[in-house]
Amino acid sequence: MKVKFYTLGCKVNQYESQAIGESLKKRGYEIIDGKENADVVIVNSCTVTAESDRKTRQTVRRFKRQNPSGIVVLTGCMPQAYPDKAKELLEADIVLGNKNNKDLPDILEGYLKYGSRAFEVTEHQTGDKFGGDTITAFEERTRAYIKIQDGCNRFCSYCVIPYARGRVRSKPLDELKQELEHLSANGYKEVVLVGINLSSYGSDIGHTFPEAVKVANDTDGILRVRLGSLEPDHLTDEVIEELSKCEKLCPQFHISLQSGCDSTLKRMNRHYDTADYRRLCKKLRECFKDCTLTTDIMVGFAGESDEDFKTSLEFMQEIAFEKVHVFPYSVRKGTRAEKLDGHLDKKVKEERCKLMIEKAEEIRRSFFTAQIGKTYDIIIESQTSDGYYTGHTANYIPVKIKLPSYLNGSLVNVKITAITDEDYLIGEII
Repeated sequence: MKVKFYTLGCKVNQYESQAIGESLKKRGYEIIDGKENADVVIVNSCTVTAESDRKTRQTVRRFKRQNPSGIVVLTGCMPQAYPDKAKELLEADIVLGNKNNKDLPDILEGYLKYGSRAFEVTEHQTGDKFGGDTITAFEERTRAYIKIQDGCNRFCSYCVIPYARGRVRSKPLDELKQELEHLSANGYKEVVLVGINLSSYGSDIGHTFPEAVKVANDTDGILRVRLGSLEPDHLTDEVIEELSKCEKLCPQFHISLQSGCDSTLKRMNRHYDTADYRRLCKKLRECFKDCTLTTDIMVGFAGESDEDFKTSLEFMQEIAFEKVHVFPYSVRKGTRAEKLDGHLDKKVKEERCKLMIEKAEEIRRSFFTAQIGKTYDIIIESQTSDGYYTGHTANYIPVKIKLPSYLNGSLVNVKITAITDEDYLIGEII
C-alpha cells in the first residue's frame, strides 16, 4: 500500500513523520511524495495557534474529499491537546495523539482488518520516558533533523504545548550516538538537533545540553551541527562556553524572544527580561565568529498597549536580528492567557504584524548587503528550475550559485556577489 505524509508545524513533527515512515516501510508500505495518490494519508498536525488547528481540519477534510475510499490518519499535537475536537473530525479514519505515534503501524493493520474507526489518545504523564523510533535517513533532504528532547515544563501563559507534549524528556546519549552514526553512514553531513524545549535537554536524565551537542560534534562524517529553537534563560555563560568548544557547531542561534517589552514578558510568564536577553545576545556574538541571531516575536498579546508594542519593536531593532518570525497572538483554549483582560482586535494585531515584519526585513536586507564580497562554505542542498544550486552558509545565509553540475551534499567555497529579491544571496564558486 502507498502512504504519504502531510506534516504541519515544527521540525519535531517533521522528524516524527520520518520515524513513522521508516517504521511503516519495515512493514512493507511504500512511502510516496505528496503529488501522488495514496491509499493512506497521514496528517501530522500542529496546534501552536488557532490557525494551525484550522489548517489541520481543512487538510483532513480535503484529503477525504479527494479520495473517499482512502484512509486518512490524523496524528500529532492537535488530537493530543484537544482530543474531543479531534474525535468530532469524522473524516479522519484513525486518530491518535503524538504519544501513540509509535503504535501507528499496528493500529493501521487493525483498521485494515476490521474497518472500524480507531481513536487512540493517551495522556502524557509525569515521569514518562523519551519514546519513539530513531531514524536512519531524512527523505529528500541533505540535512537531517534529530529529535533529542520532548516536552516542556514552562507553562507560558499563552501556550498549549505542555498539554500537547507533556513534561521534559530526553533521548539517552548512547541512543543519540547510534542514530548519528547511522545518518553519517548514509551520507548526511549536516544534522539539526531539535526538541520542544531543546535547551532543557538532560534535566531529567542527569545530563546537560552541551553533552548532547558534543556527541554530534564528535561523530565522524558529520561536518555541521545546527540547533533548533532555544530558550534564553537556559543559555548560561557556562553553557555557552561549553558550546563554543564544539568546532562543528554552526554559529546561528534561534533564541525565542516573544516580546521585547518586560511587562508583556511577565504576563506571558516568560522566565527572563530584556536585560537578560540583551546580555545573552552580546555573549553569543562575542563567542562565535560570524554569529547570526534569529527569533520569534509575538504581537498583540492580551494587554499589549501601543507603548508596549513600540517598546518591543525598538528592542527588535536594537538587537538587529538577522531574521525574525513575526506572528499574531492566538487564543488557545485552556491556557491562562485565555482569561486575561485586554484581548485585541484582529485588525490591530494585523497592523502590528505588518509593521514589525517591515522593520525586520529592513534589518535583514542591510545584513545581506553587508555580506557582498565575503567568502563562505556552503553545502549544496537543491537545484532550482532556473539552473541555480542552493545551499546555506554555516550561519544559515541562503545562497544561490550557478554551476554546470554538482551533487547535493557537496561542500563548496563561494564568494558573495549580489543579493536577490527572494531572500537569497548570489555566490560564485572559488
